[in-house]
Amino acid sequence: MKIYTRTGDTGETSLFDGTRARKNDARVDAYGEVDELNAWLGLARASHLDPALDEEIVTIQRDLFALGAQLADPGGKLAPRVTKAVIGDDHIVRLEELIDRLEEQLPPLRRFILAGGTPAGAALHVARTVCRRAERRMVALDPPVNPVLVRYTNRLSDLLFVLARVVNYRGGAPETEW
Repeated sequence: MKIYTRTGDTGETSLFDGTRARKNDARVDAYGEVDELNAWLGLARASHLDPALDEEIVTIQRDLFALGAQLADPGGKLAPRVTKAVIGDDHIVRLEELIDRLEEQLPPLRRFILAGGTPAGAALHVARTVCRRAERRMVALDPPVNPVLVRYTNRLSDLLFVLARVVNYRGGAPETEW
């Protein structure tokens, strides 16, 4: 199979159900933001994370593929048997539990902090902002997306903030308060 298909040469792409959409369509933009978020997480992983954190981020990257698939499927035609392409409340609970476990390892947050720190920590801060942008794109879609996708994305941005703090804390990079 070739990587290029030439089907997008006129500025259109296919959604999951085969319908064509302009590449600047709001839905395509939303799942493009999710794709960018996934790439930033890959950059954070390439910065030599603790193996346990790396494993958590791989799981999130897989979730983001499912999220993107659901965004590319406005008609809800993903086969029910494709369970790996479904985000549910259990995914949100997993993120919340991870946030709680990681926050126990951190000093309390007293002020806003500036993004930065280690390369992985800084990449996670950028990932957080891209996640927020993806969330804004998602809530603007019409018809609206499944509310669980918005909740997942909202919780994920919280987790990415905590992950950035943990990575920087473990890496000995002090937080710069604002």
